[in-house]
Amino acid sequence: MSDMKNPYASPQAESVPEDKLLTQASLTETMLGHLKEASPWLRFIGIVGYVCCGLIAASGIVTIAFMSTLASLWEEAMSELGDFGSVFSAVFSGSIGFNFLITAVLYFFPSRFIYNFGTKLRSYLQTGREQELELALKNNKSLWKFLGILLIITLSFIPLFIVGVIIATMVAVIAG
Repeated sequence: MSDMKNPYASPQAESVPEDKLLTQASLTETMLGHLKEASPWLRFIGIVGYVCCGLIAASGIVTIAFMSTLASLWEEAMSELGDFGSVFSAVFSGSIGFNFLITAVLYFFPSRFIYNFGTKLRSYLQTGREQELELALKNNKSLWKFLGILLIITLSFIPLFIVGVIIATMVAVIAG
């Protein structure tokens, strides 16, 4: 009776051990050549990204420092809108500097991941230690994960932006 299968028992999944891909296949000379060619470009792009982050952050600091001057310039430019123009100029001039700083911070992380990817890749090619390749691929994964999350956040703001444009248009039509 113990040989009979219980038709009312819960289904049981067979456990299959994970196969390690690197133990089954090694990197070919062509693969290593492509990695060797990509490494300097990755480091270069990372360094340029760091420099751009610094320039964007400096622009944000300068913009915030001259916020009052920008507010008065915008107030003159928006004088046709009346009170709405002065409110808009104050909000716009204040937010543009902070947007620069936020952009610099957001741009820093992809630059860091790209640079680290290239550096660890070069280290792997020089030493042949698999740990360096693992760290390089970890940085590559982190780059794409960060960009994916940033894309989701950006796409979620599109409906809010559309609603804001519709409301602003309705206010302008009613006021005008």
